[in-house]
Amino acid sequence: MSCGNCGISHVVLLSCNALQSRFSCTTTISAVLFYPDMYLVFVYILVAKMMSEESAPMRHIDLGSPPALEPPAAGYRFPGPPPPIYSCTLTPELVAKAREELQEKPEWRLRDVQALRDMVLKEQPNLRTRLDDAFLLRFLRARKFDYDRAMQLLLNYHTSRRAWPEVFQDLKPSTIKHVLDLGFLTVLPHPDPNGRYILCLRPGKWKANDYPFEDNIRAIYLTLEKLIQPEETQVNGIVILADYTGVGLSQASNPGPFLAKKVVSILQDSFPIRIKAVNIINEPRIFKGIFAIIKPFLKEKMAERYVLHGSDLHSLHRNIPRSVLPDEYGGVAGHLDMSAWSKTLLDSEEEFIVEFCQPDPLEGVVLPNSMLFEGQQPGGAAQDDDTFRGLRSQLYYCY
Repeated sequence: MSCGNCGISHVVLLSCNALQSRFSCTTTISAVLFYPDMYLVFVYILVAKMMSEESAPMRHIDLGSPPALEPPAAGYRFPGPPPPIYSCTLTPELVAKAREELQEKPEWRLRDVQALRDMVLKEQPNLRTRLDDAFLLRFLRARKFDYDRAMQLLLNYHTSRRAWPEVFQDLKPSTIKHVLDLGFLTVLPHPDPNGRYILCLRPGKWKANDYPFEDNIRAIYLTLEKLIQPEETQVNGIVILADYTGVGLSQASNPGPFLAKKVVSILQDSFPIRIKAVNIINEPRIFKGIFAIIKPFLKEKMAERYVLHGSDLHSLHRNIPRSVLPDEYGGVAGHLDMSAWSKTLLDSEEEFIVEFCQPDPLEGVVLPNSMLFEGQQPGGAAQDDDTFRGLRSQLYYCY
């Protein structure tokens, strides 16, 4: 017998509930729920896993609120996603914050999710997307529970994958291990006082002859996917800290305006996360040229969230308190540890294989003409080249 809302067999749901009680890791269980046609494959995998772990202790995933601002204890873990059968994990304080800032009403939450699910099934019945409550809530929260805007964001989310195969093909943590080993990015272990995790980028670590620039985008995207899983992040948003120490002309001129536009478009219009602030430190004179490439593609609200601190750490501390910053940035939270977040991502290999290494979700889907990533206008590439030539001259001037 099938569920009237989602068409998932009750046998599948009962099996998943039984397996959920056995495992703390929910990745393969979620896959069964979201991709029912793969049920038999994953039942086989899970049974094998049960047999191989008969004597192994169960792992615990913390689904609570963001940690306090003490130094991280041994074995510290970032918060995990909600359980596969959705149950709200927000604290009363975050429920109130979501109501005030996102127009999220707890008593209407599941009704709103069902409304978005119905829109997808009616308007895009061939779209191969997750339709579970936890996943759809990300898009509703990112667009303040406006159904139409949430639907557009969901379509953009999937369309961006088709438009940029260099980034999204075979997207899993093991393929960007070299980026993590280089120290290009990490996530600081403590959220700020507003509950926002801090994504730390160090573009000066990358050189153009190390590997393609798209690998950096792959690492950023996987990090955002991991960060957005906990409901706390969906409500609080994140903060970006970009340290431009060591950035020279080769790094600044490599992306170009066309690539910069695609990156900004994904972050602004195609990913369900709230970027609340972008703090730039140690930026060289050449950053004027870098920002000249990015700024035309930023929405006004996003552009206003960029704060340039130079080498003034006191200015940085007025935006991010020292209690959550590492020693390298004048903080008191210990040395900058790149390995903890790398391990968090690499340990999530299985869930990203399920999420991204699947057939094209847009196969057979007819998209509106207004879709964000649908092709380029005639002459678009030439215009981008002309713009790049002009901006490149600015980079040389600043340098």
